[in-house]
Amino acid sequence: MWKVYKYNGQYIMGELISSHRTESAAMKKAEKKINFKFTEREEKKNEIRIWLDDEKHMPVGIVVHKLKGT
Repeated sequence: MWKVYKYNGQYIMGELISSHRTESAAMKKAEKKINFKFTEREEKKNEIRIWLDDEKHMPVGIVVHKLKGT
């Protein structure tokens, strides 16, 4: 499940915007709800994170996907 989070002033994963089955649907929702200019994909053993940054490269949100079976 892909989850889209928005920065709430204190935490990057502060406000859950939505949950989706596909990465493309999650990114479309993030484009509508979060004003970001850059993305950085980070893949780890058990999850995928896509950091959403503004024009000053400050994080404004994140898209997270937990991998099953790992």
